[in-house]
Amino acid sequence: MNILFTHIKELLQTRPKSELKVVGTAMKKLPHIKNAFLRIQGDTILDFGTMDDLVIQETDEVVNVTGKIILPTWCDSHSHVVYAGDRSQEFVDRLNGLSYEDIAAKGGGILNSAQTLQDTSEDALFEQSMERVHALIQLGTGALEIKSGYGLSTEAELKMLRVIKAIKETAPLKIKATFLGAHAIPKKYKNNKQAYLDLIINTMLPEIHTQKLADFVDVFCEKGYFSLEDTEQILEAATKYGLVPKIHVNQFNAFGGVGLGVKHKALSVDHLEVLNTEDLEVLKKSSTIPVALPGCSFFLGIPYTPARKLIDGGMALAIATDFNPGSAPSGNMNFVVSLACIKMNMSPEEAINAATLNGAYAMNISEQYGSIATGKKANLIITKNMTSYRQIPYHFGNNPIHKVMINGEFVN
Repeated sequence: MNILFTHIKELLQTRPKSELKVVGTAMKKLPHIKNAFLRIQGDTILDFGTMDDLVIQETDEVVNVTGKIILPTWCDSHSHVVYAGDRSQEFVDRLNGLSYEDIAAKGGGILNSAQTLQDTSEDALFEQSMERVHALIQLGTGALEIKSGYGLSTEAELKMLRVIKAIKETAPLKIKATFLGAHAIPKKYKNNKQAYLDLIINTMLPEIHTQKLADFVDVFCEKGYFSLEDTEQILEAATKYGLVPKIHVNQFNAFGGVGLGVKHKALSVDHLEVLNTEDLEVLKKSSTIPVALPGCSFFLGIPYTPARKLIDGGMALAIATDFNPGSAPSGNMNFVVSLACIKMNMSPEEAINAATLNGAYAMNISEQYGSIATGKKANLIITKNMTSYRQIPYHFGNNPIHKVMINGEFVN
């Protein structure tokens, strides 16, 4: 089907298809066309430009979007959207003075989610997760990375990854799957962590490879969870099976996880609420992209990733939701864009670049997603009437979206 959008107030993120990420000071620029048209053929962007340059052709549908802005859908490169139940009681515990670490120490946190997930059937897990995914699409997310990590046993981790695969086959948005078996140490292995590492390496990874269930591998490299040595064991084993590293680092402590990720050619290093000079220098010399998760900082009341140090230091930056039941129970990328501006001192242009093209890069899909370019997928946000795209982060908490298009089709 051929669809023509006309009288677009502003068409955002118009770039050559060959531009796969935005780096450093270039993040301050957001290419756009005012009073634009955009033509879609099937699931692909066919053509765009100013209304003055529009050549009339036979078209199946013409959509006049006077007063509205069109931009690529959000690319959320870090989520844990497949989980069972919730952890609202822990939310109350934190309000009563317990820290995230306190809750984890008494058996809450990730271990709580793991027990709930193990007790939930695969069908029920799929239904709960699909409901969340459909809500995210309505909020403008058109590409989503989903991690396992709430299973913490071979059976439950495989169950999670099968659910992610089923979502990929059912939902219209682009899905990438990440194996995060090293999310926490199960109670069973509390006094023998190496045995759990051996289970991941010798049992889980081969089975995941056989069933083709994951694109990436992740490790929660943090004090009290998995050390540098633990992380290296898993990354070395996983890369033999073709899994690309994307690792949790520097959420609470900086002790070399960033350098380890770069050493193993990690596609991204995520969290980075704590950064030191050594981390910044090693990232500068790499193709690894930092990913900030401001929703987690907002919910836990911890520091925000120092975006200015990264961007002003000449690096690319992506932002993502970290949607999970414990530390970031929201998958709203519109709010994440607002937080990036309000709490991380990013400009609206930087935040939108970080949430679209750079988010796509952090999922290794920016050849097809994250910008308006001829030949890319027609995954689009059509905003409500607004005077400027700067109103997206400015009106924090509001839903700026009129319609969402995924693969050339409007989503109901």
